Amino acid sequence: MSKFLAVLALIPAVLFAATRGTAPEAKAMLAKAVTHYKSVGRTKALADFNSGKAPFRDRDLYVVCLTHDAITTANGGFPSYVGTSVNLLKDAHGNPLGKALLAAAAKHDGFVKYDWINPVTHQTEPKTTFVQDLGEDVCGVGAYTP
Repeated sequence: MSKFLAVLALIPAVLFAATRGTAPEAKAMLAKAVTHYKSVGRTKALADFNSGKAPFRDRDLYVVCLTHDAITTANGGFPSYVGTSVNLLKDAHGNPLGKALLAAAAKHDGFVKYDWINPVTHQTEPKTTFVQDLGEDVCGVGAYTP
């Protein structure tokens, strides 16, 4: 009976973990988004990222893109941000995100850590967003780590 109870105790943790994307999955989605952007072009790629559908939205993973002057061009998790300045967005501690994301994109394998609202849990959680400069846009995908 104790083995059965031990297995039952693990079920909520497994189900909770299944609702979250991981950092490796975020990096893989970013790589897929970069390939897609380069193969279909900017306009089609941004439309696909904004659709909020697979393969560019999976659980709490989604593609975000912004221009070098910090205008959001895609956000598969919060589409209402498209067209707004990322410089107006601040993390849960009041730190601006735009400059941090653009600076990280200038580095190979750049990333930014900050606290943000998870669109699945609706809770503010630590997040690491991996970014890549694609020329006209900087795109990224982040993973939440509660």
